[in-house]
Amino acid sequence: MNTPANTFKERLLAGRTQIGLWLGLADPYTAELCAGTGFDWLLVDGEHAPNDLRSMLSTLQAVAPYDAHPVVRIPEGDATLIKQVMEIGATTLLVPMVEDAAQARVLARAMRYPPEGTRGVGSGLARSSRWNGWPDYLHAANDRACLLVQVETKEALLKAGEIAAVDGVDGVFIGPADLAASMGHLGQPGHPEVQAAVEAAIASIRARGKPCGILCVDEALARHYISLGVTFAAVGVETTLLAQACRQLARRFDGVAGEPGPKA
Repeated sequence: MNTPANTFKERLLAGRTQIGLWLGLADPYTAELCAGTGFDWLLVDGEHAPNDLRSMLSTLQAVAPYDAHPVVRIPEGDATLIKQVMEIGATTLLVPMVEDAAQARVLARAMRYPPEGTRGVGSGLARSSRWNGWPDYLHAANDRACLLVQVETKEALLKAGEIAAVDGVDGVFIGPADLAASMGHLGQPGHPEVQAAVEAAIASIRARGKPCGILCVDEALARHYISLGVTFAAVGVETTLLAQACRQLARRFDGVAGEPGPKA
C-alpha cells in the first residue's frame, strides 16, 4: 500500500472551503467523538492545551478512522519537535507566532526531506511510514507534508504577503486573539480595528495565491471572513462548547436545588 494522500492539502490547493473545530481537552476519547460530528478538520492544540507527544499520538490514532483531518499545532517552531510530531503520523502542522519570511523558510525546510529540506530520515522506526508498511513513504512524504504558519501580531500581519510567498508554506493562518492583544484590544478579536487588520491580511495572503485560515467562534463574523476568501476556518472550540452547554443547563435549574421535594 502506498502513502495516502493528504486530502486536507489537496482541498486547500483546490480552493475548497473546509470548516474545522478546535480541540483543547487533550483527550483522545473526546477527540474521537468530535471526529464523527461532520467537521472537515480538527485542530489538536499543543500550544495552549495540555497535550504532549504521547497524547498527540493517541489523538491521531483515535481520529484516524474518520474523515476529519487532524491538524497538529505545536507549541513552537522547533525543528526537533517538528520531526517528532511528523514521525507519530501528523502530516499537517500549524506553527504559532511566525513573524517573518525567514522563519517560515526554516519551518518549511524542517518539514521536508533533503534536498528540499533538513528533516532527518528515520521513518522506518515510526508510525509516519507505518513502520515501512508504506514502501514509497520517503519519496512521497514531501508532497504530503502541509505547513500552516500562524501570523498573530500586527508586525507579522504587515509581512503576511511575504510569509505567504515562501515556498513550502501551504497556508497562512490568522490568530485574531493574539492580534487583538498586540493592537491594544486584549480580549476583543471582534474590535473594528482588528477586523480591518484581518481583512487586509486576508487580501494580502490571497494576492500571493496561498490559502488563508482563521479561528473565529463568532458565527456571523466567521461567515464574513469566509466570504472574503478564507478557505480553512475553525468555527468552534470544544472546551467552550462543553462549558457553555453545562452552564446553560445548570442555569435552567437555578432555584431548584435546596427546595423541599414533594411530600410522600
